[in-house]
Amino acid sequence: MLLEFIIALGLLILLHEAGHFLVGLLFKFKIEEFGIGYPPRLFKLFTKNGVDYSINMIPFGGFTRFKGENDPQEKDGFYEQNKWKRLGVMLAGPAMNLLIGVLLFTIVYSNTGKAITDQVLIQEVQANTPAAAAGLMPDDHILQINAITVDSMEILSTTVSENLGKEITMIVERAGEEISLSITPREEWPDDQGPLGIVMSYPVVPTGFGESVSAAFQMAKDQGEQLIKIPSQLLNGEVAASEVRLISPKGIYDVYSQVRTSEAASGADQKTEILNILWFFGIISVSLGYSNLLPIPALDGGRILFLLPELIAGKKIPQKFESMVNLIGFTILIVLMVFVFIQDFTNPIVLP
Repeated sequence: MLLEFIIALGLLILLHEAGHFLVGLLFKFKIEEFGIGYPPRLFKLFTKNGVDYSINMIPFGGFTRFKGENDPQEKDGFYEQNKWKRLGVMLAGPAMNLLIGVLLFTIVYSNTGKAITDQVLIQEVQANTPAAAAGLMPDDHILQINAITVDSMEILSTTVSENLGKEITMIVERAGEEISLSITPREEWPDDQGPLGIVMSYPVVPTGFGESVSAAFQMAKDQGEQLIKIPSQLLNGEVAASEVRLISPKGIYDVYSQVRTSEAASGADQKTEILNILWFFGIISVSLGYSNLLPIPALDGGRILFLLPELIAGKKIPQKFESMVNLIGFTILIVLMVFVFIQDFTNPIVLP
């Protein structure tokens, strides 16, 4: 399990670098090396059109080294190229991750169908619970609670939480017929259950290829919007700080391991397991794409930030200043990464 995780995550990082590399080739930038893994170099595979292709000692990800990337004065170097083409090269890595995520989502949607996220379906009714006592059944479509339309899991959860210990009226659709039921959400419940004792899901409808692609792009868009909303949600108290944390590759592996273990326990077939793996790494790939666009020094977004004055006003940021900020930013990033790694070892992520 660990080996497949390392290979998959390393491949996503390598494809990120391949995005920079391919667009660099398209724009005829001088490229000195495209490496699989990280230095020190083990051996050179071959040289083609002036580019060294190498295998490196640390077998994780890869890199693209453009001529003059660290020396703005070098003739025909990276910083002497057209500013808009440089922007394209910088955007290409994150764009590659986003496209890989969309591709993986498309494969999953094509095989499983698309969830209708404005409807809530009961997937399972647990024994000896308020839901079982009230007569709720799997495949019931929840329409209303206390005359409140249920068009999301959040509305259902919130309404139930506000009525713990109180009798509520629930209207469900079952086999085309609307049924009204009375149910009292319990005030205490086992750790692996909720107030009602149901497992919720969304109805799923089959989708063609075109619909699958559209749904995949929408999924990637939704991830980006969630990332943008997090700071304001934290400030407004909509999300608790304890619910938001940075995670290292170790933390990502912990989540992956728990997902795989849960699949094994539930007896999922091989096809379902593969689709769940593709979905998981689709989310990781999209996350890599967006996180690399953050305006942080040493990331693609930080480099784009320093390029903006040149794009807008035609004035370059002094290289000494950019190098200093990048060095400080890179140092802070390394310290943060070490902290996050330590956190993921001392306080591992546990899925609910």
